[in-house]
Amino acid sequence: MIKPQKLQPGDKVATVSLSWGGPGTIPQRYEAGKKQLQDEFGLTVVEMPHTLKDAGWLLRNPQARADDLMAAFSDPTIKAILSTIGGDDSIRLLPYLDLEVIRSNPKIFMGYSDTTISHLACYKAGLMSFYGPSIMSGFAENGGMFPYMVDSVRKTLFSSDIIGVVEPNTAGWTVEHLDWAEPDNQSKKRKLNPCSGWHYLQGQGVHLGHLLGGCFEVVDWLRGTDFWPTDNDWQDAILFLDTSEEAPSPAMVKYGLRTYAALGVLEKCSGILFARPGGQLSPETFVEYDKVLLQVVAEEEGLTNLPIITGVDFGHTDPICVLPYGIQAEINCDQQKFCITENAVT
Repeated sequence: MIKPQKLQPGDKVATVSLSWGGPGTIPQRYEAGKKQLQDEFGLTVVEMPHTLKDAGWLLRNPQARADDLMAAFSDPTIKAILSTIGGDDSIRLLPYLDLEVIRSNPKIFMGYSDTTISHLACYKAGLMSFYGPSIMSGFAENGGMFPYMVDSVRKTLFSSDIIGVVEPNTAGWTVEHLDWAEPDNQSKKRKLNPCSGWHYLQGQGVHLGHLLGGCFEVVDWLRGTDFWPTDNDWQDAILFLDTSEEAPSPAMVKYGLRTYAALGVLEKCSGILFARPGGQLSPETFVEYDKVLLQVVAEEEGLTNLPIITGVDFGHTDPICVLPYGIQAEINCDQQKFCITENAVT
């Protein structure tokens, strides 16, 4: 995998709207994220030609969204590309993406949720990208960004040192919804739930592999396309999955995991990281997701030593850490530690 160059204060970074036109719909939320990103990291944020377009126009023009992404990769003055927000239709960009442009112009690309589509395009092109915060969700956090997220962004994107142990967040997590269209909410901090730590459901010893995955629903949309990872890609992968704010049920997760099993993916993997479930769910229901993971992986497939860690801080609850695609990582089941064993940027 090609590693992009690290960020430094003063660098120019571009924002792209690859799916929902959030910035054009709720401009004050976008501007809050842009300002907090610039103030914290000393970056200069610029928009691509269609980033701020009306959501309806963007919906009708997937090629324009793809053109923005290709133009951002092609521009040598732009050092990183950040997704403004997710959505549900960036899969429509695939016919217009040029993998050679991505491969020949390596730079940091980051986002999550529906941005999984573009991440797996980068993966196919051989470029390491970053499953992490977007402008409107993460960088625009109400009342200021979470320190846990800020530390992870700085450690992952601004330093060429080995990333090392990724610690669980202990300061509280949230999925509280405060209407972004209400300006007064921007200064109101969201209510936090207590953290219960990550849960190591099974596995013994030390397991090594490269990180590969994304949003549970979105990864599945790519099944059968040229952008679905190959058998070699899945070999020894540490599969990371999060569920969206639409909150697919434990039963839906079970069915999806059975598909991974039928495709031979689970038997190839070195481990599974499953995020704290997204959506407006009671924390008491989270154990049901643990149960279906164990049912499919251990009971049905007999993979009793495949490490499974759940409640991990990425995806659709906040705050989140950054997970780089294709990077080597280690799960130490005995010490209950997750470690990224190399640097993500040069």
